[in-house]
Amino acid sequence: MRSALTTFSVTVLLACTSTAARAAGPDIVLADFEGKDYGDWKTTGEAFGPGPAQGTLPHQMEVTGYLGHGLANSFYGGDQSTGTLTSPVFTIRRKFIHFLIGGGGWEGKTCMNLLVDGKVVRTATGPNTTPGGSEALEPSSWDVRELAGKTAQIQIVDNATGGWGHINVDQIVESDRKADLLLFHQKRELVLEKRFLNLPVKNGAAKRRMQILVDGKPVRIFDIELADAAPDFWVFTELDVYRGKTATLLVDRLPESSRGLAAIEQGDRMRDADAVYQEKLRPQFHYTQRRGWNNDPNGLVHYKGEWHLFYQHNPYGCCWANMHWGHAVSRNLVHWQELPIALYPWTMAKDHCFSGSAAVDWNNTAGFQKGEEKPLVAAFTDTGCGEAIAYSNDRGRTWTYWPGNPVVKHSGRDPKIIWYAPGKHWVMAMYDNRPPYGDNIGIAMSADLKHWTYQSHIPGFFECPEIFPLPVDGDKTNIRWVVYAADARYAIGRFDGKRFTPEYQGKRQLHWGNYYASQTFNDSPDGRKIQIGWGTINMPGMPFNQMMTFPSELTLRTTSEGIRMFAEPVKEIEKLHARSHVRRDLALAAGKPLELPVAGELFDIRAEFQVGSARAFGLTIGGRKIVYDAVQKTLEGMPLPAVEGKIQIQLLVDRPSLEICGNRGRVYQTREFRAGGPIKAIQAWSDGAATGLDKLEVYELKSAWELTAGP
Repeated sequence: MRSALTTFSVTVLLACTSTAARAAGPDIVLADFEGKDYGDWKTTGEAFGPGPAQGTLPHQMEVTGYLGHGLANSFYGGDQSTGTLTSPVFTIRRKFIHFLIGGGGWEGKTCMNLLVDGKVVRTATGPNTTPGGSEALEPSSWDVRELAGKTAQIQIVDNATGGWGHINVDQIVESDRKADLLLFHQKRELVLEKRFLNLPVKNGAAKRRMQILVDGKPVRIFDIELADAAPDFWVFTELDVYRGKTATLLVDRLPESSRGLAAIEQGDRMRDADAVYQEKLRPQFHYTQRRGWNNDPNGLVHYKGEWHLFYQHNPYGCCWANMHWGHAVSRNLVHWQELPIALYPWTMAKDHCFSGSAAVDWNNTAGFQKGEEKPLVAAFTDTGCGEAIAYSNDRGRTWTYWPGNPVVKHSGRDPKIIWYAPGKHWVMAMYDNRPPYGDNIGIAMSADLKHWTYQSHIPGFFECPEIFPLPVDGDKTNIRWVVYAADARYAIGRFDGKRFTPEYQGKRQLHWGNYYASQTFNDSPDGRKIQIGWGTINMPGMPFNQMMTFPSELTLRTTSEGIRMFAEPVKEIEKLHARSHVRRDLALAAGKPLELPVAGELFDIRAEFQVGSARAFGLTIGGRKIVYDAVQKTLEGMPLPAVEGKIQIQLLVDRPSLEICGNRGRVYQTREFRAGGPIKAIQAWSDGAATGLDKLEVYELKSAWELTAGP
């Protein structure tokens, strides 16, 4: 048994899985926190409020795992409040004290203590010390057989401020019943002989902190819903660089009966590799990672024929957590190859690797270059320190975290770096919320990517900002700068490398629907400005979740309302065109749709309508109507006036999604779409009066994954 002055290393599930050697006495409930107040328990400070919380408190993530209606929750007043909650004196009469506990994991600061003679003889904390955790309470237990007959008190402590500066406790029970053990640091050692380590995942299982140590140092740290029995799917981590070395796998708070640690296996390929890209909801020409979660695209940059797509990624589950930088490359913006992860949290950063950008340091301004390759430099938010940089000298295959980080420390995030050629310096646009500016884009400049100075602020913008130039109507002598943010709203103006001057008040909107946190590529070889967004579309039941939107090309064009930004699917979609179906110069009678026989799930559809006197017109595919309302002048709710009496619609149809482009990119929308199987016909229709259909072009598409290779 460990010293009574150290944290007890075994916790116990409440569900009994074994019987005691002798007859067990009835359980004694010390506290269930179901009353309106704490009764005989004494409080200090403000953290525990006037009485038990009825679940989740204001501004707190959802609290789960407690029993009944109430619990001790020290989030009253938020994480800044402190205090204690202490029980009356009681006599220890059973072998174990079971309880539910969650919240902060700060030893001695967010904890529950067992006091005997005023001294701490047992202690336990919640599981969380870093962003991305859960407010779920988990069963825990102390073995108190050696303390039988002693008088004691329970003390619940919140002496922490800042992130996870609170503790949640419920259902404190004395019991003679032993249960399935939750062990701290269950471990397994193995010699790494193959490329992949495959791990079983069960959706909804308790998240466990797992570490992989090589030569005594952690090389992977992550939270995972490790399957105790049969998994829902398998995830993987690549450890080829450590082949031949002995690895130690450590898992916190794992049930003694769990088969999860023993089930982890090595392989030359990821588990279930043959099924990848063929799953029921797998997008067939939108990028998705093989396993796990994605959100924001990051680090979009072109170098030596490769389009690099980095992205926010949880490789170990289908919900947001463990923010890595995933990595994929393409030579044509259509066929993508997933590469090993670029940036790892906690081992290649001090905490999570949040969003950012990348650029080619063509002039080696940072001095990182070794060899002939120009360095790629990534700027990202390391939640453990601030804005950080990392660099690669092998075309993005491996990365080095600069030891001088952070390069900028402030209250925001999401740095986008660009080279400002007229001034021969770097510009960083980042979301900032420092007083007195509120939500804004902070603009900083640097000569070497390491040392930055603030120059100005652009008010009224939120996350994932960027700033970039575009010619108006293709005229390279007539340049405007665009400021853009995560919500797809933008402003147009002038930029001198330090300050942005808008040409009008307010913002415009370009993208609509399931779309967020887009980014444009740096260093495009042909001068195009290519953008990819996060398609916020759930993939229930799949071993992956979310997607990237199809790349679009941005342009500035003069309209009757002034200069506006347009977004059209990149021309490379034509690389996937297969069988075509074309109709031209037709009249659509009201109530008599044109039906075009097709076959497949994937389509690029292009139509041009004459508005005429119809109330509405549009297309129907897989039971989904795409409607242009001629009275309201809207396409699927997006404002879209006719141009020379005509409306153009382009649809990109994939298994889980639909992208709608109106009037060659004046508006663009991403939506969830479930056809439920092959589509056999596409209809063009008109309502209220006849409509001219100048053209209807339907291209069946090949899957982009047909050319994807790799394990």
